[in-house]
Amino acid sequence: MKIRTEFPYETVHEDIRIPMADGTRLYARVWRPVTDVPVPALLEYLPDRLTDGTAPRDRQRHPWYAGHGYTSVRVDARGHGNSEGLPGDVCDATEPADGVAVVDWLAEQPWCTGAVGMFGLGRGGFDALRIAALAPEPLKAIVTVCSTDDRYDNDVHYRGGSVLAVDMHAWAATLLARVSRPPDPRYVGDEWLAMWLRRLEAVEPCVHTWLAHQTRDDYWRHGSVREDYGAVRAAVLAVGGWHDPYRDTVLRLVEHLPPDRVRGIIGPWSHQYPDHGLAPGPAIGFLQETLRWWDFHLKGADNDVMAAPLLRSWISASHPPATVYDELPGRWVADPAWPSPHVTPVRYAFQGDPVLVDSPQRTGLDAGRFRPVGNDADLPPDQRDEDAHSACFDFVVPEDGPPIEILGRPRVSLSLRAAAPTGQAIARLCDVAPDGSSTLVTGGALNLSARHGPDRAVEARVGESEDVVFELNGIGHAFPPGHRVRLAVSSAYWPWIWPRPDTGGFTLDPAASHLTLPVRRPTRDAVQWQEPEQSEPLGVSHPATLEEPRPERLVVRDVAKGEWRLEVDPRYGGTRVHPDGLERTEEALETYTITEDDPLSARTRSDWSIRLHRPEMAWDVRIDTRSEIACEADAFVTSNEVVCKDGEEVVFHRTWEKRIPRTAG
Repeated sequence: MKIRTEFPYETVHEDIRIPMADGTRLYARVWRPVTDVPVPALLEYLPDRLTDGTAPRDRQRHPWYAGHGYTSVRVDARGHGNSEGLPGDVCDATEPADGVAVVDWLAEQPWCTGAVGMFGLGRGGFDALRIAALAPEPLKAIVTVCSTDDRYDNDVHYRGGSVLAVDMHAWAATLLARVSRPPDPRYVGDEWLAMWLRRLEAVEPCVHTWLAHQTRDDYWRHGSVREDYGAVRAAVLAVGGWHDPYRDTVLRLVEHLPPDRVRGIIGPWSHQYPDHGLAPGPAIGFLQETLRWWDFHLKGADNDVMAAPLLRSWISASHPPATVYDELPGRWVADPAWPSPHVTPVRYAFQGDPVLVDSPQRTGLDAGRFRPVGNDADLPPDQRDEDAHSACFDFVVPEDGPPIEILGRPRVSLSLRAAAPTGQAIARLCDVAPDGSSTLVTGGALNLSARHGPDRAVEARVGESEDVVFELNGIGHAFPPGHRVRLAVSSAYWPWIWPRPDTGGFTLDPAASHLTLPVRRPTRDAVQWQEPEQSEPLGVSHPATLEEPRPERLVVRDVAKGEWRLEVDPRYGGTRVHPDGLERTEEALETYTITEDDPLSARTRSDWSIRLHRPEMAWDVRIDTRSEIACEADAFVTSNEVVCKDGEEVVFHRTWEKRIPRTAG
């Protein structure tokens, strides 16, 4: 990583408040080049707190853009950080409407040319996409990283019509803890406590809404750009990583947006900016690449950014299973269109007699983290234990032939007879080495009640043969000669997929089933990137503690009970001291419990503790939250609690208990 200290422009920064039409003011931090000439504005807009939560990340890129002749602006959404107003639902119309107002306000400032771009990671990338779909006139281009165009099936909520236990629970718990944080008195003054209490009274656990919409209904359509790609008028640079759950959004955007307004990049990365350098790498000079994007679309520069291939992707070479890789082996490839003329669907027929697939409920404990962020235990370990609980179909890559390179979304067609009206089919694609080690390549799932589409639930016809077809997540991977391509099919995948109440699995007929791989013919591609660089870091310190850190992922088996418990420490940072004097501590523990033979035994729990402390102001607040989900045959049962303290005084305490009918998920 190159740290840049000298730029074409000197820069200044200030904190301001941007007015909304209803009088609410959004807190913003603005970095500007020192020049008398108006320049385009770049906006990063999301709920995460700019004065502490994203401050280290913001410092890496906003001053860098300002140093290259752009006003770079970071804004907190209303009801978050130091912005006024009340927080809303993730999918409501207020957040993007405010974003449009911010875009229009920036365009009208005397230091702006009237041209605006937006960028963001995760929620920020999603907000950029949603605001682009509202087509404010000044918004000329966006860069969306690790975001989603499909709130229902390509986010933290559902997968193939099934509830995503692992992130439906964990991310809802995370949002509950984070939305309960107060404004910072250093930036809002004595009004902080009144603002905080008003926010807390408005808080509602988002898991209530998410679980109340178990099919793709109007709630999810409203928040999903894929419902109308034609609404997006700005140029879109869509970026993802093969170890990020949202990478399929990149494939859909480059397929459905006009080729003169879109480009896609998919690397080996987890949920991160591609210059960040977190595992797995290699990182790229992402800021330089986006600068070329901004120069062309916002300044009219005569560069070749739109001459780049429509999609540039990383194809990973075969690698042994591990939970972390500093860098993955592989190479970059270029495709001029998507679907690519270099990719051909190749069908692999299964062999064998009908087989009963009735996996133990704990199948899936080796799935790894749903949304990896570069931690040591994020990625899935050796899949041999998972394969043992699945029906496996192997296809040998000939020793004397070339590797089988795939790029895109594999598809499975399964002929099965369900043993119950509801159930699930999970398919994993693995790379099996000659020594028997099994590396997870990609996977997918289907709730059998969603086999006719995610917008409705239709029970399976018990005992009758039926063909079901579903896609796996997109991937770029090369299976070398002598290895085996393995498709493993299971009926359970905990804790990623919340189990259906019925047991018995299904009978699979291999003779009528097959796998279709997107096989890419070898090409010689000259995809090159500059060395990663950023501006100077913020200088946040991480005090050492005497406590032994908890394991990141710990699996505990109670042999007598037949119970399995997965404990996850998501490593959200521990204690950090910011240059402005803030001491910030965040700790979380997620627990997932299930017994081998009882799908109704599934339980999730998340405990959060956040402390914000300013010694110089004698300000010391603490937020503790508890979130739990259990499931009965016909309902999800949720429990959430928030306790907030100012010093030793409890200023807010609320508990929610809710029973939500299980209609589909």
